[in-house]
Amino acid sequence: MPAIAAYPLTVYFDATCALCTAEMNAMKARDAAARLDLVDCSPAGFDAGPAPREALMTAIHAVDAAGQLFVGVPAIRACRDAVGLPSGSLLLDLALVAPLADRAYAVLARNRYRLPRWLVALLAGKAARSSRTCAGGNCRI
Repeated sequence: MPAIAAYPLTVYFDATCALCTAEMNAMKARDAAARLDLVDCSPAGFDAGPAPREALMTAIHAVDAAGQLFVGVPAIRACRDAVGLPSGSLLLDLALVAPLADRAYAVLARNRYRLPRWLVALLAGKAARSSRTCAGGNCRI
């Protein structure tokens, strides 16, 4: 069973990535309960996260109020749960699907800078065209 996050959830993401930024903007826009605290880990010297900057730039990381760490697909699931979006937990927890989801995420994360704008728009929808600044101070996109 996937772990349940305690809020607030601090999310470390790469704000230089168009897809990452679009997804986090979409999450923050739905965050009526203020459960997410978004932190851009992309600046060169960033060292305030739960892992070295290199690891944070390789995969999305989230830390909940209890200190529980989520990385990759589990971090995305925790973010989606926090804002009331379906997390896909039942499907993603199937024995055959979970490893495929992890691999697909790793491939997407590794190639995120190579994605053409039209694909980012398709994957992230309307959020991909947004460049608003997140409320809360930590998210400057």
